[in-house]
Amino acid sequence: MFVDNVKLTVKSGKGGAGCVSFRREKFVPKGGPDGGDGGKGGDVTIICDKNTHTLSHLKGKKLLKAKNGRPGEGRKKHGSGGKDLIIKVPPGTIIKDANTGEILLDMKKDGEKKILLEGGRGGLGNWHFRGPRQQLPRYAQPGEEGKEIEIIMELKLIADVGLVGFPNAGKSTLISTLSNAKPEIANYEFTTLTPKLGVVRVDDFRSFVMADIPGIIEGAHAGKGLGLQFLRHIERTKIILYMIDMASFREPFYQFETLKEELKNYSEILANRKYAIALTKSDIADKNKIEEFFEKFGIVKTECKYRANPDYPCYFQEDTFVLPISSVSNINIDSLKYALMNLVESVNNEETDI
Repeated sequence: MFVDNVKLTVKSGKGGAGCVSFRREKFVPKGGPDGGDGGKGGDVTIICDKNTHTLSHLKGKKLLKAKNGRPGEGRKKHGSGGKDLIIKVPPGTIIKDANTGEILLDMKKDGEKKILLEGGRGGLGNWHFRGPRQQLPRYAQPGEEGKEIEIIMELKLIADVGLVGFPNAGKSTLISTLSNAKPEIANYEFTTLTPKLGVVRVDDFRSFVMADIPGIIEGAHAGKGLGLQFLRHIERTKIILYMIDMASFREPFYQFETLKEELKNYSEILANRKYAIALTKSDIADKNKIEEFFEKFGIVKTECKYRANPDYPCYFQEDTFVLPISSVSNINIDSLKYALMNLVESVNNEETDI
């Protein structure tokens, strides 16, 4: 089950109380105070684990608590510390304060480990309060209370390329053709109900991660369809690949304008991200329809790169491209893979320069 949003309360452990004790041994009638300190309460620790893919293991949880520290004992024995509460989350998980919306942690890298809440300190035993004026202290510190907070965990998949298109535009077919992902494929809308990640291997040394989200329809930013629920999963993508269905009843340029507008209404940053366009199902589409898209888009055909099929018009620039493809007939699939890899490397180089 794919779960990408959970709300729960977490609490760190309370520190153990200090001990009030006095040394009592044979031939030592006035041994003095020897109460030990209480143990520290357990922390709430978040670990980023790439082997965890969803937040389903946290679904239905209301309260998670770390263990309390043990109280101190006589003979200056220190109480044991409480066991930490360790929560494993997938890369791309954001942890926010449920009341204020403040981002507390942003877990991106596998193996990353951060403390969300520290456990309470243990109280000092009466041994610490001895002195010339108070040789028999009969008090010790209580343990410090643990901290409690209500949080929201949101998973935003981390990918290099995010597929955006209307339902049944061929996104699932493409990601299954290019990568190791195995999404459901069928001839009806909304076959993709949860986001999918796939690793696209270009050659022995290069690869990128592609994300497929459920189809977006007009009004998705306002809650229509499934798009709004999963748009967060392409917020972290470096490249947006618009999938325009050339065999759809929807006019191709209308598809692009609508998708672009939905992303803009959801996030200005997302709408301004680098993008490319794949004209899907081109093998069964009228070639005049492809030509019309180029005219309405206001671009002129360029020389085909990456061994693209010369029977179809294409447009290649340094930071974008428009390419007719067919996942079923394998038209321009390799060309698309190499063109996307080039864009991803370009973005990575820009980030490195910064």
